[in-house]
Amino acid sequence: MEQNNTKEYRIGNITLASPFLLAPLAGITDSPFRRICKEQGAALVYSEMVSAKGLYYGDKNTGKLLEFYPEERPIAYQLFGSEPDIMAWAVEKLSDRSNCMIDVNMGCPVPKVVKNGEGAALMKDPGHASEIVSAMVRAEKQAAAKLNRPPKPVTVKCRLGWDQDRINLLEFASRMEEAGAAALAVHARTREQMYSGKADWSAIAEVKNVLSIPVIGSGDVFTAEDANRMLRETGCDFVMIARGTLGNPWIFRDALCLYEGKPLLPLSPDEKREVILRHIEMQVAQSGERRAVLEMRKHVGWYLKGTPGAAELRRKANSAVKVEDLISVLGP
Repeated sequence: MEQNNTKEYRIGNITLASPFLLAPLAGITDSPFRRICKEQGAALVYSEMVSAKGLYYGDKNTGKLLEFYPEERPIAYQLFGSEPDIMAWAVEKLSDRSNCMIDVNMGCPVPKVVKNGEGAALMKDPGHASEIVSAMVRAEKQAAAKLNRPPKPVTVKCRLGWDQDRINLLEFASRMEEAGAAALAVHARTREQMYSGKADWSAIAEVKNVLSIPVIGSGDVFTAEDANRMLRETGCDFVMIARGTLGNPWIFRDALCLYEGKPLLPLSPDEKREVILRHIEMQVAQSGERRAVLEMRKHVGWYLKGTPGAAELRRKANSAVKVEDLISVLGP
């Protein structure tokens, strides 16, 4: 039975087509993969994590992470950093771009990020984190006024806390809202957990009860059913899908079908092959053959998960040096 979902999916002044978003994943959610997911129904995509300090010092690789095609819109830029003035500078620097939002990563758990007081390390100091958000919101409002356009929403992604003994999500969330964040994305694990253990969805429900801004749930969404269950069980406004998209961009199409009460569309082998080939083609156009093959090895391995003889096919994909090698792994 088809549901009548007339709800508006809004973050600040931005209206999205559905509640299902593609998470930013460093080294994975580049432009080709974002376009593939967008075609399958992702309502919002994010850039890979961009260093505000890298931007400030003119790092060329950092600049490349900001490039996107018009068909990827609406797209959010995700920035990370720990210095309010540099984060505000980055907002002003990017103010003439056509991204629709700016997200601040306060949830990245990797050592090289947290050792600099960035990412999830900011959860240990909610006061400093709120200074960063306030400075960015202020910079964005000033830039918007100069350019005679509405301000772009500034959003925050975080975790439950640093570790099990320092779970401070509710306090942190309230500070982010007070600082002017337009939405909060919660990966329902601590920094200490990294990506292990089970995500605590009940914490997403708790934070939803204390905030008036939209809450984006994240963590352990591996199927279309998971995405819809997270909406039901936590009351969150949006679901950010990360590892569940690997090799399965169709998760967005399926999640939306379930959400709208429509039957799931079967995925034919021909359709799957066609999408993989297009992904390879877009990667080559962006990076050149050599780099594209290196990038696509992991994607082809994920796409082939569950295929008979997948382990051997992945081994062949991982030893590919030319595009033809990758295509041959897909079979006739």
